[in-house]
Amino acid sequence: MMHESHAYAVASRDIVFESFDGEAVVLNLANGKYFGFSDSGSKVWQALSSGMDARALVGLTAGGSTIGQAQLDHFIAQLLELGLLVPSDATVQPLPDELAAELAATNEPLDVSIHDDLADLIVIDPIHEVEEPLGWPAVKQAS
Repeated sequence: MMHESHAYAVASRDIVFESFDGEAVVLNLANGKYFGFSDSGSKVWQALSSGMDARALVGLTAGGSTIGQAQLDHFIAQLLELGLLVPSDATVQPLPDELAAELAATNEPLDVSIHDDLADLIVIDPIHEVEEPLGWPAVKQAS
């Protein structure tokens, strides 16, 4: 069952992501797991992580079929369970017009895969941003 929220946000600052040729790769710096998405999953991740209205995705064509409410609920539940997204009280953003066409051009159903083969290395030496004037390594302060 999907949370009553229709907007979502990236769960924490430890969740970083990048899109490579339209394919999203998400990394959890706290535990070293990284996540790959199907082509349609990448588009939906980008929409959800940007605070776009989840309800607007239902009925769009993706991966050769129509995104149903149950399918979307399952995908969002996975992202919530994996700690990648959290429900947001922010005002939902409308879907950009081009998203429907980009989703329609996808070939794979909504899917996320979990990888932890590099977790030990990522936790020991995470991908980092150099913060001036701290330089590297910037030690995280306890919250």
